[in-house]
Amino acid sequence: MTATSFELWAPLIVAGLISAAITPLAILIAPKIGAMDIPKDNRRVHNKPMPRFGGIAIFVGMMASWAIFAEKTPGIYGAMAGCTIIYVLGAIDDLKNIKPLVKFGGQVLAAAVAFGMGLRIQFITNWFSGGNMIFGDVACCIITILWLVAITNAVNLIDGLDGLAAGIAAISALCLAYVAYIHGQYLPTIAMMVVAGAALGFLPFNFNPAKIFMGDGGSQLLGFAIAAVSITGAVKSATLVVVLIPALVLGLPIFDTLMAIVRRTARHQSIGTADKEHLHHKILKAGFGQRRAVLLMYSVSGIMGIIAVLYSRGLYVECIGLLAIAVMVVGVLLTDTGHNKVRIRGMRLIREDLSEKDRKNSRR
Repeated sequence: MTATSFELWAPLIVAGLISAAITPLAILIAPKIGAMDIPKDNRRVHNKPMPRFGGIAIFVGMMASWAIFAEKTPGIYGAMAGCTIIYVLGAIDDLKNIKPLVKFGGQVLAAAVAFGMGLRIQFITNWFSGGNMIFGDVACCIITILWLVAITNAVNLIDGLDGLAAGIAAISALCLAYVAYIHGQYLPTIAMMVVAGAALGFLPFNFNPAKIFMGDGGSQLLGFAIAAVSITGAVKSATLVVVLIPALVLGLPIFDTLMAIVRRTARHQSIGTADKEHLHHKILKAGFGQRRAVLLMYSVSGIMGIIAVLYSRGLYVECIGLLAIAVMVVGVLLTDTGHNKVRIRGMRLIREDLSEKDRKNSRR
């Protein structure tokens, strides 16, 4: 099968237009149904009530475009069923704030339904002996569910600044679509372009200063969709690991999630405990505003996406070089977070002092 430019870009455009058209309606509906994010603690970075019903726009844009363009993609109906369950679960959480254990159970249910409908990781590349390592039914089920739930939560946890989750999801989806495209997997390419389009259509309303939040309904949906589509007819060359490419693309949210688990475990806290120590919070503490913090994280996510593309083409030396750059950038952002703020404040005080001296001299 081949694909024309229209067949590749039309799914993104349609999903984006639908998402963009529905978002203003979601802004109007949210206050009427109580889907509002009211800042009640210092973990929030906004200081006024905000609609958090944007996930509905992403969901409708994604489902409609998948139904039109991606119905022949292997496993797409399992992805659609799982995404529907995960969105409904997230929307209920946005309205009622359900318990973390119930949320986790719902995620496992969504993943199990998707698996039951044919969406599954059946093997990975065996680096040691060559060829592929085929999983049995039980191992296949466990690995697939773990993958879907893990990526769902990784994207959900990174949704802490205006436009952050939507932008990173779009970057990740576009990179994964390109990897599938260059390896001749056109159906998964189209399905992933839909995910990117739905996120991009919502992004203008969500970028700082945001008019609406996507809520858990949107962030969990995007995570589940990326995880699901990445294994629908995944790139199955013997030189690739089915899960490694998406893991590289989503390296930033995965790293942030792992750090949160380690941090909370060390403090004997529940893994679901919210805090203000995610990577994006640390960047804010370093003195960067929301827009700059988000753009910095877009940049790191983009580097990880390029690494995944290069890896898929066997360019391992280039991957190592770019990975070193990404690690250095993240290391700078994670360490000495107060230095930049102090320096900026000090420079501001110096400028104010010089201005005051200039005014005094002019009076003389």
